[in-house]
Amino acid sequence: MIVIISLVLQLALGLFLGHAYDMRIYLATGYLVGTGQNPYIPQDLQAVFHNSSFQAMTSVGYPPPWPLLTGLIYLFSYRIIPNFFLYNLALKLPIIAANICLAFLVAKILNRLGANESVSHRAWLFMLFNPLILYISVAWGQFDSIVSLLALLALVFLIDGKTAASTVLLALAISFKPTALPLVPAVFVFFLGKPIHKMVQYFGILSIVIVLVCVGPFVIFHWDPSFILQHWNAQFSVGGGMSFMTFLELLSNSYELPGLLWLVGFLWVPALLFVTFLLRPGSEGLTDLLKKSAALVMVFFLFRTWLSEPNLMLILPMLLILTSLGELDPRSLTAVWVLTLIYSFFNTSTFQLLFPSLPDLMNRLLQLSDVFRAARLAIRTITVIPWLFLGGWIVVSCLRNGQLRQKKIGATVLS
Repeated sequence: MIVIISLVLQLALGLFLGHAYDMRIYLATGYLVGTGQNPYIPQDLQAVFHNSSFQAMTSVGYPPPWPLLTGLIYLFSYRIIPNFFLYNLALKLPIIAANICLAFLVAKILNRLGANESVSHRAWLFMLFNPLILYISVAWGQFDSIVSLLALLALVFLIDGKTAASTVLLALAISFKPTALPLVPAVFVFFLGKPIHKMVQYFGILSIVIVLVCVGPFVIFHWDPSFILQHWNAQFSVGGGMSFMTFLELLSNSYELPGLLWLVGFLWVPALLFVTFLLRPGSEGLTDLLKKSAALVMVFFLFRTWLSEPNLMLILPMLLILTSLGELDPRSLTAVWVLTLIYSFFNTSTFQLLFPSLPDLMNRLLQLSDVFRAARLAIRTITVIPWLFLGGWIVVSCLRNGQLRQKKIGATVLS
């Protein structure tokens, strides 16, 4: 009965809400792929959807798996019943399925790791009804839940010795959205100390699958990749969101990193390498692997120059499991999702969710927010500061208690 309530709630949110920018891109992408066109070339589709907001728009910026899925959804929804709301909901169905599967997976992992039934049940309810999860997934329309589900399953299968399944799932997670890339060094550390051929086999298959699903569609469907190649660094040449560069829009009225500051966009690379070097080789089980994975993902988030609210969906299940097991202070998880919701309001993301149902109201709210633009951006920047400190504290908490190469030598000597 509880699952049905969550399902009905998610269906209602998915039907009437959707982010003005992201869902517009996904609606267009589904149409383009479903009609045999290249989704990576911007087009004017206002005549298709009878909506002027589809006139000046950019193309999808993610690898082919998500565009291909939206194309398949288009063929079984809008092409048959050309209803804007039903198409909007249809694109959310894989996200809703991922949300529900994640709830059961988290509960199953906690039961496996020795948590009592009440703890597992609370975590299950958290995944089904948490406001941030519902907001950034079915209401917003971002598919990070799919990435999170694939990534978490990949870690579980890795511990279980099902390396082939783990490899394919991790490759799919990265191919859907590269935010799952920080799990690669976590897997690398896992294989240290084991026969080298196992690591070579894992990363060999990982590379092959990623190439097949990311490059293959361009060859099969004759998509021109030039537009993507010209903007390969789009995610790393901007600053803002919940990142440490959130002040950029307030100071320069732009998201673009000026001059040589584009180099800062790749600061996450040495940060990940440094933390990976600190990690103790091998793994003591799933909890240990989850700690290392959560630490690396959080480092990636903290050192990126752009971080969008939905990206946090990747780490939320990991933090939930670790807090439920007593490995992290439960208040840290609460602070993560509460701060994100507060930030999102002052980022005007909540207003933009009215795009499908109340576009006129959305536009009025956005115009009103411009009146208080300076104050809004200042409050948004202030909100990010505790988030950055919180993220750093989570990283340190995940890495302590024997996760680092250097153990507590002093304590060993004294004992």
